[in-house]
Amino acid sequence: MRRRALGVFNIASIIVMLTSGGASAEEKQTLSIVDDRGVTVQAPVNPKRIASVSYLAVDVALALGIKPVATTYMTAGREPDFLLGLTKDMKQIGQRAKPNLELLSEVRPDVIIAMKRYTVGNAPQFEKIAPYIAYNMELLSQSYQEVADLSKLFGQPQRGEELNAAFKKDLEDFAAKAPKDVHPRFQIMWAGDTPFSFHTENTAASIVAALGGDNIVGPMTKDGRFGEQLSLETMLEKDPEVIFVYDSGPDRPHENNPVWKQLSAVKNGRVHFIGDEWVETNGPIGRELVLREAAHYLYPDTFPAVDVKAEAAKLIPTELQN
Repeated sequence: MRRRALGVFNIASIIVMLTSGGASAEEKQTLSIVDDRGVTVQAPVNPKRIASVSYLAVDVALALGIKPVATTYMTAGREPDFLLGLTKDMKQIGQRAKPNLELLSEVRPDVIIAMKRYTVGNAPQFEKIAPYIAYNMELLSQSYQEVADLSKLFGQPQRGEELNAAFKKDLEDFAAKAPKDVHPRFQIMWAGDTPFSFHTENTAASIVAALGGDNIVGPMTKDGRFGEQLSLETMLEKDPEVIFVYDSGPDRPHENNPVWKQLSAVKNGRVHFIGDEWVETNGPIGRELVLREAAHYLYPDTFPAVDVKAEAAKLIPTELQN
């Protein structure tokens, strides 16, 4: 799933380059990255002060034994279990859709790794603060390159390749163990009057589909978004057997619609309220946790229930947990 061309999957080639001047060899080393804007960014290798707009850079860094200095959050006051709550030790720079540039500037980052759709409109402002790399962070096909890129940037390219290879093998192994005679219809959605639901190419949905699930939302249209709004009436027509609801708070207006109670997943107790890893899935920790959770939720008689924190603790070096 490695990509070479720009476009929808436009994370391109990376070249290690040395700058000139009187700095040390380590300080001289930079990485040239073409991000998902199609912009070539020169960023320092082994940055000491990493800022993350979304959890991708946090996820990759923690898996490599590095703790970023700043991050946005998904839900205010909630430190994600899949990151062991370690975000509490990082400067909070706002909700991921509305990062605070003043707070970001105060942490003096060496590099900013950001979600493109929430930051590209303010790209010049981000670029004034530090080298700014914008990724889509939406699809499984992008995840492998993002992890490889950031592992190189963070000075551990071999470990990045190992993390990608390990996940591909785990995905293959879990899929091989999944029952072959059933294909549960599923849906991954945000709460709302007209729930926003993920297409199959979305990272979390791709993982569930690889395990044999049948996504009622279907694939993306050409050059389309990674998800779309689906009415309760359409949901009833497609009738998902397993529903994953991203739980960002107590407001669940869809549950007030009488159609909701008619869905097979609701009647059979197969609605699962999921954590931040199901939305921020592209890092090595997030996608691994979603794989394990999805396997259990689809096939509870085949795969055991998952303790998210216990599994995350296996993926984050012990020295960062203390």
